[in-house]
Amino acid sequence: RHLQDSAGIAARLPPRLEGRWVSTGCEVRPGPEFLIRSYLFYANRLFKALQFYYWDPSCRDPSYSLVIKGKLRLRQASWITRGATEADYHLHKVGIVFHSQKAMREVASWINQTSGEGCSGFLPPGRSWAPGALYEVLSAKTERDCTAALGFAMHELSLVRVERHYQPLLQPQQSGSQLVEELYLGDIHTDWGERLHYRPTGYQRPMQNALHHVHPCPACGIISRADEHHPPILPARAALPMQLSGSWVSTHCEVRPAVLFLTRYFTFHGNNHTWEGHYYHYSDPLCRQPTFTIYASGHYTQGIPSSKVRGGTELAFKVTQARVTPMDQVTVVMLNSSEPGSCGLAGSWSAGVEQDITPTNGCLALGIKLPHTEYELFKTEQDTQERSLLYIGERPTDGSSPDSPDKRPTSYQAPLIQCAAASQEFSNYISLKYVGRKDANGSKALKPLPVAFLLFIALLFLRWD
Repeated sequence: RHLQDSAGIAARLPPRLEGRWVSTGCEVRPGPEFLIRSYLFYANRLFKALQFYYWDPSCRDPSYSLVIKGKLRLRQASWITRGATEADYHLHKVGIVFHSQKAMREVASWINQTSGEGCSGFLPPGRSWAPGALYEVLSAKTERDCTAALGFAMHELSLVRVERHYQPLLQPQQSGSQLVEELYLGDIHTDWGERLHYRPTGYQRPMQNALHHVHPCPACGIISRADEHHPPILPARAALPMQLSGSWVSTHCEVRPAVLFLTRYFTFHGNNHTWEGHYYHYSDPLCRQPTFTIYASGHYTQGIPSSKVRGGTELAFKVTQARVTPMDQVTVVMLNSSEPGSCGLAGSWSAGVEQDITPTNGCLALGIKLPHTEYELFKTEQDTQERSLLYIGERPTDGSSPDSPDKRPTSYQAPLIQCAAASQEFSNYISLKYVGRKDANGSKALKPLPVAFLLFIALLFLRWD
């Protein structure tokens, strides 16, 4: 479905940013940090960005707000991340508004302890909280910058993409569609120590145009009307139990740092705690040009509530088997050039043919090691249309694996949507391109269907249509 829907996505280069862009819900950044963003871009390249920070993952208990003012200049199309535009920004000033004495005391201690001489007396100890007071933490005019202690940087503005598509009207009595505009800004490094100077190559969760957003979006109006003195308080939502069983799929083409475009499809079997997943990799930001597919399977542990990320569940996943299907000639050449014994049968790779990499303990060329354990963070939610969403922990920005408990994610990737309940087994899924057969060893393999048969199927669909 996402490949069909991508045909309606338009991404203009360079993008038009004028107007207000808002988060569609409570966002989780590595740390964890819980926040909501509301950015206003003017036609003269100036911008005013509001970032609201919270103590809780529901964004109902505000801590402090940042007011960020500056100037943004769009440059050329990115040479690294296809479909993105590079940009330069300059900050004029950053102010902070505290929403409680606790927040004021905590932030002041961070700044006083970790900043240079110019910031050591940011707030005198014992100073009482003043509701609505705005304190300056960065000024280009005085060259004062006390933001490092907050882990604050606006490098997200250095990578920009705007997507436009049309959403069908939801009411049965209405026909037609409405415009939706989404703003993708650069990703935040998962390592707190790296985020201050990291230049993004992936994206965060997209913001949406305050006038042209997905409906329904109860949070959009609340966030649009908020200001630094009146942070948005999102509606209370009931916590959902972790129900993994069933099949889950990407809602759109996903972008990861180091320029990976992919879609994911998982099935979890709750009765025996096993899982299966397909990772479809592409070379373009709309996921139309496949490069290779990875199938992986294994088992997972019983989840326990996360002590570090409220609302999250900690699990451990063991990957015991994997298969790879190269889908273009570049990948075929790379795999055939790999060291013998490091990735399947040396020199035997060909496009569209799947090969088991379990006997070689993975594939060194693709960074896959078997068997392999990953320490994960999961969360389930329901969207405004009461569809089940699954959030899986964000991958480390440096390309490594969360293979130890201390590397467990503290933020999430783009959500997956449930496309089948527990009763529908993943093993019953049959691609139109492949059909199962047994190989010489008696194990199941995948074989391309004859072209004539595919044409026959296509003609049947045309006649039916």
